Amino acid sequence: MPKNVIVAQSGGPTPVINNTLRGILEACQAMPDKFGVVYAGYHGIEGVLQEELLNLSDQPAEEIALLRVTPGAGSIGTCRYKLKSKQQEDFNRILDVFKAHDIGYFFYIGGNDSMDTAHKVAKLATERGLDLVAVGAPKTIDNDVGDSEFKLIDHTPGYGSVARYWALSIQGANEENAGSSPSDPVLVIQAMGRKIGFIPAAARLADPQREMPLQIYLAESGLTLAAMADFINDELKRSGRCIAVVSEGFAVGNIGEVKDSFGHTMFSSSGATVERVVVNYLNGVGLAARGAARGNLPGTDQRHSMVYASTVDLEEAYKLGEKAALIAAQDGSGYMSTILREPGEVYNVRYDKVPLELVANSERSFPPKWITPNRVDVTDDFVRYARPLIGDSWPTIPLVDGRQRFARLQKLFATQKLLNYVPEAYR
Repeated sequence: MPKNVIVAQSGGPTPVINNTLRGILEACQAMPDKFGVVYAGYHGIEGVLQEELLNLSDQPAEEIALLRVTPGAGSIGTCRYKLKSKQQEDFNRILDVFKAHDIGYFFYIGGNDSMDTAHKVAKLATERGLDLVAVGAPKTIDNDVGDSEFKLIDHTPGYGSVARYWALSIQGANEENAGSSPSDPVLVIQAMGRKIGFIPAAARLADPQREMPLQIYLAESGLTLAAMADFINDELKRSGRCIAVVSEGFAVGNIGEVKDSFGHTMFSSSGATVERVVVNYLNGVGLAARGAARGNLPGTDQRHSMVYASTVDLEEAYKLGEKAALIAAQDGSGYMSTILREPGEVYNVRYDKVPLELVANSERSFPPKWITPNRVDVTDDFVRYARPLIGDSWPTIPLVDGRQRFARLQKLFATQKLLNYVPEAYR
């Protein structure tokens, strides 16, 4: 008899995360001898803990198809709930929910912390003698899952779309700066990326020939505000204007950042920001040109703007979801589906598996060799790495009455069989 399935998402969403969900669902539906009803843990592992299981198998086919062009995680929700080893009641509850709903397969879509959760669940199920296959599917806009040698995974779904967002946004910013430079010669733009530079680095894709007066300040640059001001003023003397893309993790002193439940740094949008500190500093020390520095602070639109989604990213996200289901059917528990780049001049990838224990809580770093010697740019090798990921065409997004048509799943929840439960971290 086929066993039922739970799929869930965790962490920050991406423009293509729902396509990984669609890949898992449709692959499971294509193997009815292996997989039974596919449920979604509504709002991630919290939905599993609270026995809120959304039936995906009975959703209208049109809505499932629309997951391809539905950004964020509004379809089944996400969470930032970290399962810590000491929270044994939570782990027991998860297994109780699995048993109550005849769950034999668990898929978790997310970053390194999510892979840790999937690994812990897989390991516990084995220890308790529960017939459960747990498989991870990667996602993160930061591109920080895996190792720094790119042997476990080449890149994560979500990054290609955010990189495309920055490639296209910087083109527009350059047009504005070129026109307004007599009064606003410096434009400072803050990019996401707590402590890894892949997102701000993608700004270079807007100008691979280096024709713009563009500087990129990664968190890894090690530069000070004073050094930044010197570099920007040098550019003003050369070009009369400068665009500075600055990582949100660039060191500017204490700006009131807080930690999320995973222990990751979060930068408050209501208090000081790196962009505001940099703008104020530049205007305070003075510019080598008439006028003032201005700032721009893109927010979560970096990870939910569907019009900027990369068609390459969309396809790869789907195939990694599909691969996760195949791994569960053919290889068993304890793996993450992964994407690896084939050698050669023409971009080509293959889909494979990697043990969850190798990627659980992993965190790659931005290769130092991809940062230029002056620390205010990235190299051509980075451009060659990232350029194929942003694709060459616009995604096709249906419009109804001038508005984007996203998937709207029906609230078809499984009947709850257990007593109400409050997750340990919320007591």
